[in-house]
Amino acid sequence: MAPVEFLQVRKSFGATPVIKGVDISIADGEFVILVGPSGCGKSTLLRMLAGLENITSGEIRIGGRVVNRMPPKERDIAMVF
Repeated sequence: MAPVEFLQVRKSFGATPVIKGVDISIADGEFVILVGPSGCGKSTLLRMLAGLENITSGEIRIGGRVVNRMPPKERDIAMVF
């Protein structure tokens, strides 16, 4: 697995901000769990990482490479709910 970084990632649906400037660094091989109440943005964050949801601003990097506009099939990402 490659390192993953979220750098000031923001997501809005229309005028409603739902992800407000997330900064996360996940090291190669590190195991991460996102925990929070329903509607707090956990699934949206994972969908943005996988490329299933566009980000409003910021950068997502996988292995040091910015993947903001990379199609999902090229990201080599899997997730479990």
